[in-house]
Amino acid sequence: MAPDLPADSLGEAFGAVARRLRAASMTAFAAHDVTPSQVRAIRVLDTHGGVRAKELAEHLRIAPRSATEVVDALEAKGLVSRTPDPTDRRATLVALTDRGRQLSEEVRRLRGAESEKLFRRLSATDRADLARILGKLSED
Repeated sequence: MAPDLPADSLGEAFGAVARRLRAASMTAFAAHDVTPSQVRAIRVLDTHGGVRAKELAEHLRIAPRSATEVVDALEAKGLVSRTPDPTDRRATLVALTDRGRQLSEEVRRLRGAESEKLFRRLSATDRADLARILGKLSED
């Protein structure tokens, strides 16, 4: 059994693992010419369907103007489309195109594969313990 680590060492170890996962994700994103913020928007749209840009900004916890820039870039790549909001003619909804949905699935698959590569060295028991611990740490 490994000795107990001081809290700052745990934080450093956790950060190192997070950086490895992020680096792998960045590589996957770059292969598809999308940024992390664009991928986050794609994931929100995949989960919530068509939403107004303001709602997207709220989900992403960014300024509405920043959300508009993300949507503009995704629209230029053919990954999202804007359509009139049927409940308010002044507003538009942003939704994934078929291509955007395909990219969302591909990114999910690639991230899963990268996670599997990293965590495969853990036993099933260690994975379950880690999932439990991370779940507890992520509680509000």
